[in-house]
Amino acid sequence: MDSWVWIVVIVAALVLIAALVAARARARKVESRRSEAGVLRDRASVREEQAGRAEQEAQREAEEARRRQVLADQRADEARREREAAQATAQRADEVDPDVR
Repeated sequence: MDSWVWIVVIVAALVLIAALVAARARARKVESRRSEAGVLRDRASVREEQAGRAEQEAQREAEEARRRQVLADQRADEARREREAAQATAQRADEVDPDVR
């Protein structure tokens, strides 16, 4: 064979080897990115669960705050009625007391 045929065969072999090496490198890179994506998805899932639990806790706390506010409003109304009753009783006492007129 002529030497140029050998050169073509060697160049073709080198190109083929380079293509195989590049393909393997791409495959490793793709697999690495898949693995990284899996880790990120796992982290996202954990954070989603944590956020869900935090949201539920916040809702429970808000409901408790609303319940306490209703109770406080009821107590304030009751205290207001007691004050009005006390004032009415004091006024009646003033009306009955002969020394107050």
